Amino acid sequence: MSEYNRNFDDMDDDKTADDTVFGRISIGQLNIDAQKFGQGPDYDALPILATRGLVMFPGVTMPIQLGREVSLKVAEQASGSSKPIGIVSQRDADLDTVRTVKDLYELGVIADVLKVFDMPDGIHMALIRAREKFKILGTTEADPDNPLLLKVKPMAERMPGTNADVEFACLVDSIKETAKDLIKKGNNNQPNELIFNIDNNSDPVIVINQVASYSPIPPSEKIELLRSNQLKDRAFKLLSKLSRMLELASIVNELKIRTGENINQQQRRAFLNAQLETIKEELYGDDEDAAKLRSKADEVKLSGDARRLFNREISKLSRLSPQSPDYAVLYSYLELLLDLPWGKTDELSTDLPEARRILDADHFGLEKVKERIVEQLAVMMNTPHSHAPIICLVGAPGVGKTSLGKSIAAALGRRYQRVSLGGLHDEAELRGHRRTYIGAMPGRIIDALRRAGSSNPVLLLDEIDKISNDFHGDPASALLEVLDPEQNNHFHDNYVDVDYDLSKVLFIATANSLSTIQQPLLDRMEIIDISGYLLEEKVEIAKRHLIPRLFSEHKFSPDELKISDEAIVKIIEGYTGESGVRQLDKKLGSLMRKAVIARVEKKDFPEEITGADLKELLGVAPYNKDRYMGNEYAGVVTGLAWTSAGGEILYIETSVARGKGEKLTLTGQLGDVMKESATIALQYIRSHADILGIDPRIFEQYQLHIHVPEGAIPKDGPSAGITIATSIASALTRRKVAERIAMTGEITLRGLVLPVGGIKEKILAAKRAGINRIILSEENRKNVEEIPSKYLEGMTFDFVKDIREVLALALTDEKAGEDLKVE
Repeated sequence: MSEYNRNFDDMDDDKTADDTVFGRISIGQLNIDAQKFGQGPDYDALPILATRGLVMFPGVTMPIQLGREVSLKVAEQASGSSKPIGIVSQRDADLDTVRTVKDLYELGVIADVLKVFDMPDGIHMALIRAREKFKILGTTEADPDNPLLLKVKPMAERMPGTNADVEFACLVDSIKETAKDLIKKGNNNQPNELIFNIDNNSDPVIVINQVASYSPIPPSEKIELLRSNQLKDRAFKLLSKLSRMLELASIVNELKIRTGENINQQQRRAFLNAQLETIKEELYGDDEDAAKLRSKADEVKLSGDARRLFNREISKLSRLSPQSPDYAVLYSYLELLLDLPWGKTDELSTDLPEARRILDADHFGLEKVKERIVEQLAVMMNTPHSHAPIICLVGAPGVGKTSLGKSIAAALGRRYQRVSLGGLHDEAELRGHRRTYIGAMPGRIIDALRRAGSSNPVLLLDEIDKISNDFHGDPASALLEVLDPEQNNHFHDNYVDVDYDLSKVLFIATANSLSTIQQPLLDRMEIIDISGYLLEEKVEIAKRHLIPRLFSEHKFSPDELKISDEAIVKIIEGYTGESGVRQLDKKLGSLMRKAVIARVEKKDFPEEITGADLKELLGVAPYNKDRYMGNEYAGVVTGLAWTSAGGEILYIETSVARGKGEKLTLTGQLGDVMKESATIALQYIRSHADILGIDPRIFEQYQLHIHVPEGAIPKDGPSAGITIATSIASALTRRKVAERIAMTGEITLRGLVLPVGGIKEKILAAKRAGINRIILSEENRKNVEEIPSKYLEGMTFDFVKDIREVLALALTDEKAGEDLKVE
């Protein structure tokens, strides 16, 4: 048990005192006076020696350390003149200078200074013997400002009749035994002198006051004991306090026995760690890296889990050698942890007109798409803390999906980062690698947040439809956690190894096709279709965006080089075949490079590029605006198809040759679904041969061959069903197909025409090919009605429910050759 109060005047800088109950003194130096203490005369100017934490009782002699100059002066004067002084305890042991009477307790003892001597270590000591106690009356009239010169009144104490009071004698014996037990439990290092002094004191008064003086009772409680004028009452109170302290000492000793081994082990580890730190400092100097990381961590608003993780890992870093490979790995990890934008957010812009202006300035056309985006921006501005939906922009390459993501970020006033998902097949690319692996790194989501420097950026998940999977895992399933607002507030990256809140991030995905996206992932996204551009829109995009950017990149001014509208139109029609403007951008860039070469070589180059110059600059046009093949041949029908690059026209060719029937040849790399459509179409024509005026014997004597150019390109899907049926009917009846007509729709065995998708892209493809009439399923009427009228200019639509309506509209009465002969 630690010593509560030390029996010295000043012990502020004493850090080596033994942990004893009563303190450790030389009992042989004490001269115990067994006199009785009565009431002496009043003192009008008694010099006071203030003690810290020490309360002396009458009749007790003990050494006191003199740590203050004023204390040494008072003791020396009293020793030289044989005059008494007063010993009074300070109320506040930390107080360096006693300024007023209020700084002292009201009770003290009159004492004689027997001797003042110096210890070998230079400490001044005084041997003090206490007489009677006194009560402070106030400051002296001679010096009222001096708190160490006071007017006091001695107080008499009533002594019990020790011979007659058996109870008092038993009480003194109990105090002796309890005090000795307390000494033994509090200090097992040589307690014999203290015990000897208590055993050999026959005066009960001295025993009580001596035990009270040396016991580790708080000074305020000792003053309460000193206040008792009845010595028997003081003895009762002292025994009660000693008994309580003995019980506490027993509990402490028991705990020490239980935990001693553990404490020794901790001390051993602490010693070894201290030695390790010293060795590291000698070998490597101060660990500046750890200090820098700690300083940086104080400025970062880490989450509670992240803070605990950082503290644990930085402790590991401090124990590693800077030359250790693990040091660099751990340092890189802690740098990343602190680089993440914990709690950093950008203020959301609430200027909706400005958002409209940004979208219109960055993108020409796409009115419906921009209106849908503006609606979403308005909702986010109105309720900034709500969960924003995951937007998925779907469209052909080059229609502006990625640039729309940048515009959305600019309109919201948020930072923008792109995360490429094309070809991703390892789940760890998204969730990060565990740090136990060599070359581990965070996932792409966390890395994008680090680069963004904000917890609420716009993250563009590009090419989400190009994700694949293998034995490394399924990245699409990992994306479910990222894109689910109910889960992404606790996104766990394996490298960071602590949850990160993604709920404030606005995710925008892009895709060319929805067919390869998993349905659970598709359900978490809101789809916005971006169709291709009209010719007029492409011309405006080229003039407003593409050409100015290319001029800037190639250091041309509009005065040095011009590209006419005619040339732009011819490039679009003859040198590109796309829904977007990517190929257009490349062709315009090629023109710029030709101009740069001419300028460097100082050759002539047209100041304005016209349509007539394109053949020389870009070569022969690979595309023909009017790619419609005509209707001179029976069995050739134009269909419409949708691809990831947009809408395309599709020619179905059917050839009839004499031979053994019941055989259908299909070529052109057709997929299973398209082969089934051909089989269904043939079966329908056979079952309705009489209605179509076809001799049933034709199917037994002729073979059919269906081909879909281009043969090197795989094709699949049900939308060519009615096109194949029309091609077969035209080939067997030798009837020509109506001019400039195209069709798309699925067929059933009953002849029903079912709806298909990608209508807008297919209409644009038909317009590019010079087709002005399209046959569609009746159920596709609603899709056509949703398309802006400018896309439908010059087009005629026929909506049908049955294949017989298709044949009636598509087949003419004009023959293309002689009818097939049967035997």
